Amino acid sequence: MAPLEPADPRVKPHHFAGVEEPNGIAVPNQPARAAAQVVLRLLPRYQHALDTVLRNAAVQPEPPLRPGPPQVADVVTLTWYEDGALGAPYKSVPEDARTAFYTFGFHYDPHQAAFLMPSPDGHDGLALRLRALVHHLAQKGIGVNLRHTITPTTTPARLPVPAPAIAAATARHR
Repeated sequence: MAPLEPADPRVKPHHFAGVEEPNGIAVPNQPARAAAQVVLRLLPRYQHALDTVLRNAAVQPEPPLRPGPPQVADVVTLTWYEDGALGAPYKSVPEDARTAFYTFGFHYDPHQAAFLMPSPDGHDGLALRLRALVHHLAQKGIGVNLRHTITPTTTPARLPVPAPAIAAATARHR
């Protein structure tokens, strides 16, 4: 059997979120008994799913939207450098965020005048430490941007603009 969608125009895709879809059932080889099993076991599941979807449509007509981020006074921009390092120039990090950089695994490199994060734990360890830093800075009212220094090496090819049909036809008759 294929899934069924109610014909009600108020029902939108977000109303199906979290609704358990009815699974098929095994039925005997005898048509009358099979029909009885479908009526007794399967159709109530479909009715329950339909009722849940219609209830969702009544309660939440529009999909939930996530709120935007709060405005912050300070922002730190972390950069993925071409050599794979993640860091921020020292002077661009607000003073009250510098301790957090040390706490969450960044090291100050005086030769590059930047906080850099080594990744001995691999990408998972780096992601966990970065997430912890961002969460900590957000609690202090400091925003975090993540950028990269890699520039695209190729530009998309431009397609030729086709001439209008009338102009092309006029050009052929000259």
